[in-house]
Amino acid sequence: MANNTVSGSAAASLTDAAILGALGRRLERHRIAADLTQAALAERAGVSKRTLERIEAGQGSELASLLRILRALNLLGSVDALIPELPASPFEDLKRKGRVRRRVRPRASSPAPTRPWEWAE
Repeated sequence: MANNTVSGSAAASLTDAAILGALGRRLERHRIAADLTQAALAERAGVSKRTLERIEAGQGSELASLLRILRALNLLGSVDALIPELPASPFEDLKRKGRVRRRVRPRASSPAPTRPWEWAE
């Protein structure tokens, strides 16, 4: 049986295809545990059956389709674990006076470009 682990530092070394395959197998197992056919889950999620088949096979799909499927399986709360909220830094909050950081500027120690920018042809 294939390994379905996609967590921790080991996940960083996996290829995109391996991660998509593991996630697809997990979704398939959740669908079967919910006693749903692919057609029934696709209808409930508002996606085509072919889209669900591709996701379960570990092939690419739109993020919105994946979210619809997760919602239909009552797994949408698991998305918080995928990209956790960063904890607030009290020091940074004081420094910014409550404003939210919206961009990153290059550091002063970054080397300047060696030649001027040109249009590529």
